Amino acid sequence: MFKDISSSAIVATSDLDRARKFYGETLGLEADGDIGPALTFKTGATKLIVYESAENAGTSKANAVVWGSTGDFDALADELRGKGVTFEEYPGMGMRIQSGVHIQDDFKAIWFKDPDGNILHLNNM
Repeated sequence: MFKDISSSAIVATSDLDRARKFYGETLGLEADGDIGPALTFKTGATKLIVYESAENAGTSKANAVVWGSTGDFDALADELRGKGVTFEEYPGMGMRIQSGVHIQDDFKAIWFKDPDGNILHLNNM
């Protein structure tokens, strides 16, 4: 039923201007227009929609968005650090953590939050 329909990630923000700066400048996503009280960004072959909701922004304790890096993961992590992004650390996952990067065998992953506290995730898969 849904297998031929594209999907998008969607996250809530309490401040559209702050979200526009974070997702556009810090993460380097290309704006793809505004739809009423929502921002749309291009992200690979999909879109990320950020909508205004002061009540719900950052309330989820789960991943909101995940990206799979096919490029230089370490360079992406360094670029994020250079832009002031702080990585979350989850020692209970049983992975080795080095400078905020979770490592197990060839797998690497980072988690970080947007200004509203939405949990974002990047891995090298």
